[in-house]
Amino acid sequence: MTKRQVYTCTEDTSIDDALEMLVEKKITGLPVVDRSGKVVGVVSDYDMLTLDHISGRMEQAGIFPTASMDWEAFHEVQKLILKNAGKTVADVMTANPLVVRPETNLETAARILLQRKVRRLPVVDGDGKLVGVFTRGDVIRAALAARKAAAQRN
Repeated sequence: MTKRQVYTCTEDTSIDDALEMLVEKKITGLPVVDRSGKVVGVVSDYDMLTLDHISGRMEQAGIFPTASMDWEAFHEVQKLILKNAGKTVADVMTANPLVVRPETNLETAARILLQRKVRRLPVVDGDGKLVGVFTRGDVIRAALAARKAAAQRN
């Protein structure tokens, strides 16, 4: 888990400020916290990509799915269209994200990342306040450390 240099934003952070932070800090997402430090959402580079990606196709989406589109895909397009008009992080973030606790073991957290296809999990205390972030990079670092330790034992 990353404890230091955990960058966050609030729901009222502008899209431009969040984009700037992602680029400047070379990160792919931010936990969104309220004024007391409780995690209320996550905003990712994917959320930001949808702003430009979908804008040219808004007219094509229509009210009903096309014959070649299933309902699930149609609903995803509709969600992206709604996000396209976003002005603040609250408009595009994933609210009520999956979170883990500091005592969650590595295997469980890694399984959640893989099964739910997310890149990061905010780590929260008993009050829901952010204490760190668990990322795919943390899994890779742990795997590398385990391999090195095993190699040294042999």
